[in-house]
Amino acid sequence: MVYTILPAPTLPAPTLATIQQLEGRWRLVDSKGFDDYMKELGVGLTRQKMDTMAKPDCVLTLEGQEPNIKTESTLKTTQFSCTLGEKFEETTNDGRKTQTVCDLVDGALVQHQEWDGKESTITRKLKDGKLLVECVMNNVTCTRVYEKVD
Repeated sequence: MVYTILPAPTLPAPTLATIQQLEGRWRLVDSKGFDDYMKELGVGLTRQKMDTMAKPDCVLTLEGQEPNIKTESTLKTTQFSCTLGEKFEETTNDGRKTQTVCDLVDGALVQHQEWDGKESTITRKLKDGKLLVECVMNNVTCTRVYEKVD
């Protein structure tokens, strides 16, 4: 009897196609824990209140192989592009200067920020046709839900 050893099956690695599924303009429809997350980041009370009232759009595009993320509101617009897996300097909506790296993990776009000995992770993924954005710092989690705008 002859046995053939086959390689173990592997799951396909996340690809730029994952980001293509996230592409588009998304409008905030629900937000839980945002005040607590902003407080944990160290954002001042006035800025927290302004940002909590804003209903931003998140615009995700793919420029070549680089994801581009723009957050637009009546208060402020911020934008960044990145190369997956490479660290870059980001200036956040609340003015923090962070060392940030974005990568694809389990079908989600994960943005990890570090600054002043602190860190936060923002995960963007599709769930039930909506963009689910989870922001985590320490033991504080904020969940924001966006619907696609035509």
